[in-house]
Amino acid sequence: MNHKKFTNVGIIGFGGYVPPLRLKVSEIARAHGKSGDQVIASLGVKQKAVADRDEDTVSLATAAAGRALVRSKIKADQLGAVLVGSESHPYAVKSSGSIVAEILGVGNDYLTVDLEFACKAGTSAIILIAALVEAGLIEAGLAIGADVAQSRPGDALEYTAGAGAGAVILGSKKYHWLASLDYVTSLTSDTPDFWRREGEKYPSHAGRFTSGPAYFKHVTGSTEKFLLATNTKISHFDHVVLHMPNAKFPLRAAKKLGINQSQLKAGFIVPEIGNPYSASTLLGLVSVLEQAKVKQKILVTSYGSGAGSDSLSLTVKNKSLSEKKHSVRFIDYPEYLKIKGLI
Repeated sequence: MNHKKFTNVGIIGFGGYVPPLRLKVSEIARAHGKSGDQVIASLGVKQKAVADRDEDTVSLATAAAGRALVRSKIKADQLGAVLVGSESHPYAVKSSGSIVAEILGVGNDYLTVDLEFACKAGTSAIILIAALVEAGLIEAGLAIGADVAQSRPGDALEYTAGAGAGAVILGSKKYHWLASLDYVTSLTSDTPDFWRREGEKYPSHAGRFTSGPAYFKHVTGSTEKFLLATNTKISHFDHVVLHMPNAKFPLRAAKKLGINQSQLKAGFIVPEIGNPYSASTLLGLVSVLEQAKVKQKILVTSYGSGAGSDSLSLTVKNKSLSEKKHSVRFIDYPEYLKIKGLI
C-alpha cells in the first residue's frame, strides 16, 4: 500500500481501559528465583496490568468503547461499523465485535469483523474504518485494539504481557473532530518471529530473533517510509507513539529515528502497565490525545509480529478532557496464578 492522504476523516471520540489489578515485575522474578532489579533494568517495565477473573478481551473492549462514545457525544446507533483487533478473542468461531456492539446498543445496521495481526490489529482497524468513512460508505465507525495477553509461566513474555483496550471512533466532517487523520502507510513481510497455532494456549517466539531484528526492521522501516512518502521530518511531530513490547525497544528505535524524549513522553505508558498487545499503541495514542494541545501533530507506528507495522499521522483540532484515573490494586504471584486458573 502506498501512502494514503485522508481529507474527510477525523477522530470524534477515544477511550482507554486498563484493568486495576497490577503485578510487579519484581514479584514475577522472585517467584522464578531471579533478580527483580536485573529484570526491570533489562526491560524497563516495573509492573503489568492483569485482567481479573471476570474480565476478557470483550469486556475490556466494551469498557474502552463506552468511554470513546461518551467523548464523541454521538449515539451508539450512529456507528456504521465496529472492528475489534485482538490476538485473544474469546471465541475461535464467534464475533467479538457483535458482542461489543450489542452491549453498546449499536443496533443491527452495521458492519463488523474481528481482526488479527498480533499487536497491530488495532491500528489496522483504524485504517479500515477510516477508509469506509472516506469512501462515504459510513459516517462513523469504531476501531478497537484489545487484548488479555497470553504468556507461558516462566517465559520471558510473562514479565510484560499485560491487558487493556484502546478505542477510537472516526467520523466524517459532519461530526466534531478532536483530531484529523492525515496520512497512513504500512510495511509488511512474512517474518515468523512470534506465533500461536490454533488450539495452543500460549504463543511461541523465536527468542533473540523476536527481541530485535523483526521489531526494529518494521518499526523503523515503516516510520522512515512514512516520512519519505509524506515529505515530512520527525521534527515536524510534537508527539510520537511507537509500539511498546517493553520500554527498551521503543527507546532504541526512537534513537535511531531521531525521536527525542519529549516527543515520546505523553504516550510512553509501558513501564506502568506492560504490553497489552493490540491495545499497546492505541492506549499510547489515547494518552497523547488526552494531553496534546490544539494544532499539535502526532505520529503513531504500531508493530505486529508476523510481521508488519502501520504508521499514521494526526493533527489535534480540539482539546478533550482527560479521563478520571482509577486506583490500582497490587497482587502477588500466587493470586496471579489463581486468576489465570493455573493453581
